[in-house]
Amino acid sequence: MDFNLQSRADYETWDVSKSAVTGKNGIVVAQEIEAANIGKQVLLEGGNAVDAAVATALALCVTEPWMSGLGGGGFMIVYLAKQNVVKVVDFGMISPLQLQVSDYPLSGEAGGDLFGWPAVENDTNIHGARSIAVPGSVAGYSLAIDQYGRRSWSELLDPIIKLAERGHRKTWWTTLNVAAEAQLLKHYNDSAKVWLPNETVPIVPQDLNDDFLKLGKLASTFQLLSDNGAEYFYKGELAKDIVDDVRAAGGRLSIEDFQNYAATIKDPLISLYDGLSFNLEPNYSAGPTFADALSRLPEFEYTKLEAEKHFAIAEALIEAYQHRLNTMGHAGDFGDRSCTTHINTLDADGNMVAMTTTLLSRFGSRFISPSTGILMNNGINWFDPRQGRPNSVASAKKPLSNMCPLIALKNGQPLLSLGASGGRKILPSVFQIALYIEKFSMTLQSALAYPRTDVSTLDKIIYDPRFSDQTAKELGKLAPLKMWEPTAFPSAYAVPSGIHIVDGVAKGAAHPFSPLAAAVAC
Repeated sequence: MDFNLQSRADYETWDVSKSAVTGKNGIVVAQEIEAANIGKQVLLEGGNAVDAAVATALALCVTEPWMSGLGGGGFMIVYLAKQNVVKVVDFGMISPLQLQVSDYPLSGEAGGDLFGWPAVENDTNIHGARSIAVPGSVAGYSLAIDQYGRRSWSELLDPIIKLAERGHRKTWWTTLNVAAEAQLLKHYNDSAKVWLPNETVPIVPQDLNDDFLKLGKLASTFQLLSDNGAEYFYKGELAKDIVDDVRAAGGRLSIEDFQNYAATIKDPLISLYDGLSFNLEPNYSAGPTFADALSRLPEFEYTKLEAEKHFAIAEALIEAYQHRLNTMGHAGDFGDRSCTTHINTLDADGNMVAMTTTLLSRFGSRFISPSTGILMNNGINWFDPRQGRPNSVASAKKPLSNMCPLIALKNGQPLLSLGASGGRKILPSVFQIALYIEKFSMTLQSALAYPRTDVSTLDKIIYDPRFSDQTAKELGKLAPLKMWEPTAFPSAYAVPSGIHIVDGVAKGAAHPFSPLAAAVAC
């Protein structure tokens, strides 16, 4: 959305904010308010931050299902107050054992969707059954509560079953997201049945009455998981049903993929910077690139956030992104079609969670398993379809993602839980906000609303028109500039959220431009 204007002074634009909330007994922050309230209820009933995060993620399967779900994967950063340690729960996706590289022949055309890969014939890496990787969410959520939670798997699922039986509440946000993917959703019968009733996008009620979309067999699937445990997803009839559905549609998932899958717990990558320790996912995320960018920042006085500081931050990010591209993979970002959600939780005992989970693209593969009602991921799209390159597509391989949940400590005590959705835009957003808060003394609320840049395409800098002319001039020394008004849709600068603890007082806040995102306090 480039209006060819030189500065904000040339036109009228938005100033949008959301209030931060203070939680004496806990906080839940999520991209959809109904899911956040379910997490809050878990805290009120005696659950801890891990329980609340898992419950919120499960609720999002119903309330914002195009962003994440049982068919996805992700990472959870957990701060355990009693032990004063940080752990990472890795439940990232993995490509099928029987994947065939020949399934993804190059078409000779330029690519699209999330990455700048060359296009694959029929976009089989982007949507449909052969775009599906082995999902990790159920394993990750279950492992987290088994190791660190207080509530049982079935207890957390009880309200989710009721929610799924009710269905997805239609809003204008539903209409917008479905409309963005309608051309692909209509190719998959069970997806079209749910999301394109009467062969069109859902119509939002013109009064105050609620209206709901039924989500196929999703409620029954939640009930089966409650009755039989999370293992039923990987080693029970549910696994067989998913595999049969995907293979009937031409996919490569197998029973062996599900039986072999395991979420893992590992130590974080700890990046030290000016008295802070940032705890990050160390392998398959943007965590290493966050640490790399920190190491490239010059020494300067953290006082006023003037143009030269924005230049230094953007330069460090560009250099780190270039290194990421050369050594790890991921080319340019071609749009805002990422389907990721971020959740932050804090409980009364001081346990803290930052969790990012995703289907990858909006509506993932666009394929719903008809036997289960589960919307499946398109994790194969993370891989470069070219061979002999970083992150090339291959069987039984974890892809590189853009997720960047983090927990920051100061003097060994929890200070900040932060993350975002938004594909390659996640890292610049999280990096800048973390610096705004912890080095330039902004409140969490102010930092989320403050202008940011996106440098992730490498060939240009996308910048907020609220930046001063001097800042734009400095940024222009690094790369060509493109002005982009911050909007709810598409999101030019990711969708961040966080929890910040200052002098023992915890505050949570959600991205002001994300309409249904909310922080709720206990």
